[in-house]
Amino acid sequence: MSLVLERRSERSVAIALLSPLLAITLTLLTLTIVFVALGKNPAAALAVYFITPLTDGYSLQEIAVKASPLIMIAVGLALCYRANAWNIGAEGQLLIGAIAGSGLAVMTHGTNPGPWLLPAMLLAGALAGAAYALIPALCKVRFGASEILISLMLVYVAGLLLDYLVRGPWRDPAGFNFPTTAEFDPAATLPLLIAGSRVHAGLILTLIAVVAAAVLLGRTLKGFEIRVVGTAPRAARFAGFNADRLVLTTFAISGALAGLAGIIEVAGPIGHLQPDISPGYGFTAIIVAFLGRLNPLGILASGLFLALTFIGGEQAQIALKLPQDMTGVIQGILLFYVLACDSLILYRIRWRSPQRKALHGPL
Repeated sequence: MSLVLERRSERSVAIALLSPLLAITLTLLTLTIVFVALGKNPAAALAVYFITPLTDGYSLQEIAVKASPLIMIAVGLALCYRANAWNIGAEGQLLIGAIAGSGLAVMTHGTNPGPWLLPAMLLAGALAGAAYALIPALCKVRFGASEILISLMLVYVAGLLLDYLVRGPWRDPAGFNFPTTAEFDPAATLPLLIAGSRVHAGLILTLIAVVAAAVLLGRTLKGFEIRVVGTAPRAARFAGFNADRLVLTTFAISGALAGLAGIIEVAGPIGHLQPDISPGYGFTAIIVAFLGRLNPLGILASGLFLALTFIGGEQAQIALKLPQDMTGVIQGILLFYVLACDSLILYRIRWRSPQRKALHGPL
């Protein structure tokens, strides 16, 4: 007897809905084993990560702040992945967007530029992210190159550029030699939604992106084109849909949302440009997109859940003396189970006897 995967004749809707919940359950069981191996009380550790942050008002606000860039980036990635275009470099597009928007804030610092500055920064961040995302898209369409590798390698280019700028020409002269720009002027920062907190107006832009993506996918011809090209390429060709043009379109939208998330993060909770503006939002957003079933509303929920792991990880550092890298381990385990459980949507597990295998083998 052996276990084999048999392709399903049609996708199971029930399994598609239960797959994320199964992935989360398996992640929690695996974490229980990990915490026991580390000598920690698993019940207490899981409570610190996933329950304690939900009982405190400040932590709830921070979850919303952390979820905002995750959701915005994941919405753009979902459009790419539905079109069978694989953008893995959202982290680099986030950094480029932050650089482009921050450049306006740095150049106008101390000049009292007026209310036009913040919209211009947001626009510059979105355009720069879109342009950066078009590099791997054009390489794929024009030369047949792997968009996965190129978009991933461009992440490191963006990171090195950011590091050069904040340590070199953009470094704050009064910053005691720290690699950071001067604090942005009030005209270059996002207004707060709750006084005394870090909850900023960028959350409204994130909700707008979710609604716009839901309408695009569910109510427009372009959304229908994205779904058809991703699931039935041959049918898309017969329908006259241009797959190459769609790759460029979805990459541009994805990059624009990642770049917008980058400048929102800098102009919102951080307030200046520095090397570590992102704890890996661009990569974590990949998990958010798949956990949310590539659906904008599902991404909204999964983004809040992944943001919870960031806040829980910070509290676990204090309460349990666990390293911050444990958050990355949790997210990696979750991604593994999400992808593994997704295979159940396309395949079913069967026991196959040697006799049956022989009968169906070549004569």
